[in-house]
Amino acid sequence: MAGTLSSSTLHCQTYLVFTSQNPLRTLNSSFLINIEKRALIRCSAKKKIGFVDQILDYIEGGPKLRKWYGAPELLPKDGPIVEDQEEEDYPEDEVRDAVLVTDGDSEIGQMVILSLIVKRARVKALVKDKRSANEAFGTYVESISGETSNKVFVKKALRGVRAIICPNEGFLSSIESFKGVEHIVLLSQLFVYRASSGIQAIMKNNQRKIAEKDESVLMASGIPYTIVRAGMLQKTPGGTQGFSFEEGCSASGSLSMEDAASLCVEALEVVPQARFTFEVVNGGEKVSDWKECLTRLIGKTEQ
Repeated sequence: MAGTLSSSTLHCQTYLVFTSQNPLRTLNSSFLINIEKRALIRCSAKKKIGFVDQILDYIEGGPKLRKWYGAPELLPKDGPIVEDQEEEDYPEDEVRDAVLVTDGDSEIGQMVILSLIVKRARVKALVKDKRSANEAFGTYVESISGETSNKVFVKKALRGVRAIICPNEGFLSSIESFKGVEHIVLLSQLFVYRASSGIQAIMKNNQRKIAEKDESVLMASGIPYTIVRAGMLQKTPGGTQGFSFEEGCSASGSLSMEDAASLCVEALEVVPQARFTFEVVNGGEKVSDWKECLTRLIGKTEQ
């Protein structure tokens, strides 16, 4: 990705998004993230950008971002990716400073990952295509691929993880143990599914069941959690609208996908004592301090 970097702004003209079908697909939306009023990263995709231009953008922009972030250069791409050998036991006192992002191949999953990179967090991501993920994120993200039904794989995925962000439903209900995890953030559209009617209700019936199971598993886990019950997710620019946290708003309102991704990352900084669930859509309330806002919402739920 190509762009210019100053002390206050990092502007990327295109951002490479990976999928199993096309690892060089551009993100068809403008991505705006405000970081503590000190830094701004905006990525806007060009329409019909050529394959050669994408390669040049990546070659030009990649080293700049790596230099800014302080990460080492990418390893040569020649040869197969060698998987780490499995270890049977991990030390109980291992350092847990990573954030695990589930469904890292999805558009919103990649937005969450980018937000975490900007905050210089240690990121692990569950992906379907590890090679494409490595090419897209390089050394900023530890990409891991495997079946969540495999206990050995899950144990490896959770190694060193202090918190989990689930931008989509389906992960939590497939895991038996979250040992060592201190906080889980779940982006849920359960109320959107429940509010659907007619043919939409039929189409979303399976998604509703998965969302209900995920929330039930989370509530019974005993781990401090934050459930962000968002309105209908829209592919609109983030950071341009306010918010509403009124009860019942998620069933009829909408939320920018970019705002949802940013909010999930902000929620990591406010860990509840036990459980915290709130609804959110785009609205009229401007939020300048997310820590204060989320702390206030926690206080309301505890009353």
